[in-house]
Amino acid sequence: MKDLVSLCPIEEAMQLVSGRWPGLLIYYLKDGPKRFGDLRRDNPTVSHRILSLELRKLQAAGVVDRVELPVYPRHVTYSLTPAGQELVPLLDAIGDWWEARVRPLHELDKAA
Repeated sequence: MKDLVSLCPIEEAMQLVSGRWPGLLIYYLKDGPKRFGDLRRDNPTVSHRILSLELRKLQAAGVVDRVELPVYPRHVTYSLTPAGQELVPLLDAIGDWWEARVRPLHELDKAA
């Protein structure tokens, strides 16, 4: 991760969930465990490498849990940890704010 410019906890939290994929991965995992291939289908434009890196980042932060079953072929599932589940209402609130405040402004711009 990039170096922090302050000691603000909001900066650290936003560094974890900001970017194109972390919020989406949390959103797609909020309903339960998924395999890597399922997450690729949910996010078809993400590369295999980036998806792996983002999942590792979230796992290192304690937001995502990775379970590898001892079977062949390899069967790995990803799920939200309790800490990850705590993020879901926060991300939902950001989405609600966007729908209520920002989307109407974009609709006005399109109409003009």
